[in-house]
Amino acid sequence: MPGHGIRPMIVMKFGGSSIESAEAVNRVAGIVAARADKHPLVVVSAMGKTTDRLLEIGHTASAGDIDTALAKLDSLRQFHAIEAGGVVSPPAEPAIEKHLDDHFQELAELVKGLSILGELGARSIDALSSYGERLSSVVITEALRAHGLTAEHVDSRDVIVTDDRFSQASPLFDETNQRLSEKVRPLIDAGKIPVMGGFIASTKDGITSTLGRGGSDFTASIVGAGLGAEEIQIWTDVDGVLTADPTLVSSARRIRVMSFAEAAELAYFGARVLHPSTMLPAVRSDIPIRVLNSRKPDVEGTLIVSEHAAGQSIVKSVAYQEDITVVEVHSTRMLMAHGFLKRIFEVFDKYETAVDMVTTSEVSVSLTIDNTSRLSGIVGELKQFAEVTSVSGQSIVCVVGDNISYTPGIAARVFRALEDINIRMISQGASRLNVSLVVDEKDLRATVEALHTTFFSEVNEQVFA
Repeated sequence: MPGHGIRPMIVMKFGGSSIESAEAVNRVAGIVAARADKHPLVVVSAMGKTTDRLLEIGHTASAGDIDTALAKLDSLRQFHAIEAGGVVSPPAEPAIEKHLDDHFQELAELVKGLSILGELGARSIDALSSYGERLSSVVITEALRAHGLTAEHVDSRDVIVTDDRFSQASPLFDETNQRLSEKVRPLIDAGKIPVMGGFIASTKDGITSTLGRGGSDFTASIVGAGLGAEEIQIWTDVDGVLTADPTLVSSARRIRVMSFAEAAELAYFGARVLHPSTMLPAVRSDIPIRVLNSRKPDVEGTLIVSEHAAGQSIVKSVAYQEDITVVEVHSTRMLMAHGFLKRIFEVFDKYETAVDMVTTSEVSVSLTIDNTSRLSGIVGELKQFAEVTSVSGQSIVCVVGDNISYTPGIAARVFRALEDINIRMISQGASRLNVSLVVDEKDLRATVEALHTTFFSEVNEQVFA
């Protein structure tokens, strides 16, 4: 937390859907203005689907279709010009126009280079996709100024320092915190509102890097922890963290308060509101995170804290992951043998493929993966010492809540709710936070609905809205 004499502040992160148009950007400017007395720092994602469009342009160019790639790039420029024109004040229009010209000229050169190179590597992906946040952060800065706020643009690449694992870089916290102290803290203490692009960073050598998809949340958490924020606000297009995906369950409720551990578990198992890595810097610094809706700024959202009151509604949400593949390994040589599991996992390690769930019996192991790009190689090696089958089109469904594994009756309620659904795998006890199971994707909606009905037909109004 801030030390004596350092101005308290909050971090406000706005996702792409919150700044997808001039109307949305103006709404965001109003939200920031209403909280100016809290001394905010603003972190923004790319506008709308800009990152997806940039990557599509990159793939088109690297495949050799330069004319189509440049046409798509021109369309993206027009989008930014139109939406920026609806948010900036007239004196700022020439500066915004030059900013767009400069950046899209750089992009055009990069796209032409990709066409000649004929491939899109991780370093090129970072260089290309960084432009979304580089553009949006300047547009948002000018929008805030047009609303009378003293906003100051900060290029995140000058502040967030990472290793050189391009497309999934990890922050170097000591270097980053030093730069935050030197470059950003003085702006806040001078009463200005820094505006930074999320997701983007740079290596020690100054080469553009990114924190991976969803990394804007991570940026907000890194910055909030480094500056000792009072609160990190994640502004999105839903009212907060919900008891289930509202596209599957229309009766999903908003969770008023939950723990860091519960939120991280939900993020890992598919809840789309928060990025799984977001929690880490906030947890270390014990900074609350609040998830809010930019379309309904008066809704209190979900508050995520280090610990919440014990005994209040053990189950918090039903989460899921789609596109899961189950790999089943069977061998009679496993019976009474040691080292068999080690041999299996060495294969997955060799092919750099993460495993999510594991269940074992005396002669078989079942496990799940969500990345099948190297599945054929994995299966080929496993077949050298075992029988192997793989089944795609599966989903992991998790009942999430603190101390679930220590609460009698939770598993029984899960099984009663799903008595008519075939369950391929079950895992409880590996985490105190969830009961996990695997079902066929055709049963996903029915599974989530049945579990939600079981646990949320009646709720504690102090915990759920």
